[in-house]
Amino acid sequence: MSDAIRPFHLSIPQAQLDDLRQRLAQTRWPDAETVSDTSQGPQLAKLQALVAHWQDSYDWRRCERLLNGFGQYHTEIDGLDIHFLHVRSPNPDAIPLLLTHGWPGSALEFRKVIGPLTNPAAHGGDPRDAFHVVIPSLPGFGFSGKPTATGWNLGRIAAAWTTLMDRLGYARWAAQGGDWGAAVTTVLGHMAPPALIGIHLNMVMFQPTEQERAQADADEQRMLDDARRYEQEYSGYYKLQSTRPQSAAFSLADSPVGLAAWIYALFQDVSDSGGDVERVFALDDLIDDIMLYWLPNTGASSARLYWEAMRSMREGGMPSNPMTTPAGISMFPGEQLRLSKRWAERRFAKLVHFNALPQGGHFAALEQPAAFTEEVRASFRFARR
Repeated sequence: MSDAIRPFHLSIPQAQLDDLRQRLAQTRWPDAETVSDTSQGPQLAKLQALVAHWQDSYDWRRCERLLNGFGQYHTEIDGLDIHFLHVRSPNPDAIPLLLTHGWPGSALEFRKVIGPLTNPAAHGGDPRDAFHVVIPSLPGFGFSGKPTATGWNLGRIAAAWTTLMDRLGYARWAAQGGDWGAAVTTVLGHMAPPALIGIHLNMVMFQPTEQERAQADADEQRMLDDARRYEQEYSGYYKLQSTRPQSAAFSLADSPVGLAAWIYALFQDVSDSGGDVERVFALDDLIDDIMLYWLPNTGASSARLYWEAMRSMREGGMPSNPMTTPAGISMFPGEQLRLSKRWAERRFAKLVHFNALPQGGHFAALEQPAAFTEEVRASFRFARR
């Protein structure tokens, strides 16, 4: 049956891992950057250190065991196979929670928060804050199917996620996301399917109005300045992938180091690391994420989500009316695109939680898992009363 939930056991053929090792060994390196900082992109020495670890110390089978241990599944929705993790809480009253990653993230972006969210009592929390978690891989990402025709935009993904939660038997559920996950979750909030009780975002895709820009206070001006810096210095990948994704596709598919550098650049530029990626992220965690693009060869298909999203936004964009679905928002300081509480209140009619945190960036669940977990818990306590 096309609507069946099928267990998925990951076991990459050794030949693929041997091919990767050979490709890494035959890397032709570029010249070093001509600056002492990261203003030209990832530094040669940093990538060489990552690749040395990848070749000599990294163990993919460990990552395989981790994913298989969470519980992986496939189901066909709207003609496409969707991969997802499904981890149920021991608390029968847990709220089902849909977690959506972005680019260049993956389902493993939530690896550090799955335990605390599903079993808070085992992690020093209140068992009443428990969630069942469902973590799908976006179409064209990880081990989900790759769209072979246009049309898999944010609205179609949001509709697919609604089908997924219904298929799992959840009559009442919440949703969370950052990056493209935030965009999909925002679309869900505006769609307001009857089973959706609320959303939580750690990034909000919005454009401040001219009046908001003119009346910005000092904190809001810093947000505008950071957004401008992102646009001017960090958004080259975004412009390329939303206009000519196939231009990058060939190198992303053929060169593991090219793919690694393309992904590493985002962990460098939009995390709360000051450009020192390894200060915040373990190399194994970074390489796990890269492997979820390399092994299924999704560099091209994941990049095309930008093209799809930009095309649909030009045709209609996000709804301009305030969202009526209850929403919680957490702003981490290293996130380049932030908004203030008063800006949020104009866009979310039922803002049940808002917090500006002292640390963390774009990859909040990986960078600050304890804070991220507490923010999610706080956002949905209204639904447990």
